Amino acid sequence: MTPLRLVFSLLLIISSISVAQARTVWVDDQLYLPVRSGAGTQFRIIENAVPSGTPLEVLEVGESYTKVRTPKGTEGWVSSQYLSNQPIAADRLRTATRQLEEARTELNQVREQLATVTEERNNLQNSESSLSNRSEELQEELQRIQNIASDSINLERRNRELLEDNQRLRNDLEVLTAENERLEASKDSDFMLLGAGLVLGGVLLALLIPMLKPTRKTDNWA
Repeated sequence: MTPLRLVFSLLLIISSISVAQARTVWVDDQLYLPVRSGAGTQFRIIENAVPSGTPLEVLEVGESYTKVRTPKGTEGWVSSQYLSNQPIAADRLRTATRQLEEARTELNQVREQLATVTEERNNLQNSESSLSNRSEELQEELQRIQNIASDSINLERRNRELLEDNQRLRNDLEVLTAENERLEASKDSDFMLLGAGLVLGGVLLALLIPMLKPTRKTDNWA
């Protein structure tokens, strides 16, 4: 054998050993598999009755036997025909049952979360509806306040106009009062002048009337 072929064979063996070490196999259904010290029934049993479903770490793969390490740490050879590359049906059933229970539990949790989210959504919708109604009420209140403010401005302007009219009427009343007083004073003065004129006229008449009477002549025949 050439050195190149020898190196290639060694690499192939090491590769197969590495691949074998990376695998895990299980004892097949309804078996109690003995672990022997060698690859054959002529070798002594070093661990008896490994139950079915036990995971074994593969150390080396032979023609009809596989070298394994048991969970107890025992290293030995077992018949390859009683090994399976997947867990036994009972274990798979237990695993499937456990996964089913976990799925059911998760489904119930999801349903509870869905119910909670639905309730929260309904509450949010109710809150949104309440906020919408409150917003409309506030808008109406704002419009009413704006109308009141507008009316207040109009009332203030009207009040100011009335005050100005009242002030003008007061001024006019004062002017009329002064004019009335002046007229009253003028009237009193006219009455006084008229009375004085009448008195003076009476005095003049009293003086003139005797002068206008004819004087009696002395009757010589008397």
